Amino acid sequence: MANASIRYGVSLRKRYQSVMKDKRARYTCDMCGKSSVKRISTGIWKCRHCGATFAGGAYSLKTPIGESFNRMISSMQKA
Repeated sequence: MANASIRYGVSLRKRYQSVMKDKRARYTCDMCGKSSVKRISTGIWKCRHCGATFAGGAYSLKTPIGESFNRMISSMQKA
């Protein structure tokens, strides 16, 4: 059932499994530090402990582009 919608190719099935694993994982909250952030809907994540709501990627809390942007902003603030 997990791969019911993916057919024709091992690489596609592996990519699908990777995305679904990231989507269902629990992430660490930036506000309270607990590992209780879960996906509510596409791009919306909520901490079940403190109730903080975050905007993030569709399938993971932080995207690679967002992380590089945050690094750039923090380096600008230090200078």
